[in-house]
Amino acid sequence: MFVKSALVKKEKCITVKMEDSVKVGFDLLEKHSIDAIPVVAGTEYKGIFTWYHAYRAFFYSGKSNEDFITSTKISDVMVNERVYLSIDDVYEKALVELNDFPIIAVVEDHQFLGIVTRYDIVNQLQSAFGMNKPGYRITFTSVESEGRIGRLGEIIEKYKESVVSLVTFDETNKMVRRIVLKIKKKDNIDRFVKELEKSGFRVLDIAED
Repeated sequence: MFVKSALVKKEKCITVKMEDSVKVGFDLLEKHSIDAIPVVAGTEYKGIFTWYHAYRAFFYSGKSNEDFITSTKISDVMVNERVYLSIDDVYEKALVELNDFPIIAVVEDHQFLGIVTRYDIVNQLQSAFGMNKPGYRITFTSVESEGRIGRLGEIIEKYKESVVSLVTFDETNKMVRRIVLKIKKKDNIDRFVKELEKSGFRVLDIAED
């Protein structure tokens, strides 16, 4: 999955200019109930304006509230001038970059293309785990060896299961892989789980939703 799948295009983005006052930025943040806005100069990306960094700058400024928000420019408090994604970056990179910020810009050749939001990334993650669809969520482990995922596929085919999601994780450095499989509800869950265990998979948890 790539960043482009979660991109909010520039035409739909609220933006501010470097020469705008902090008051302009605050008014936009409040009006649209958002936490951050990209800063642009024409079509070029320049940084991110956030509540947090503006308030932090105000705290250290020694100015009155009114003086600060009217005399301070966006360019004085913006951040992340050099932190952005490209359109072909993978989804996982967005997860890392959005750890501390509500949005991150998507840029190509300094041109602002849009943003990726933490909210949209969380929704994508929920979709990857099939959280919005009912079913049985089975968590199990398998020794890292050739053909194990293929064997899992054979069991799924044998019981004609409909897969909602399949995610794997490196469990430890002990050559063990954790697998989370979600399948649609059927009346054969007990037989399916027994087949997994018979084939060497260690079932840790079964949850129904």
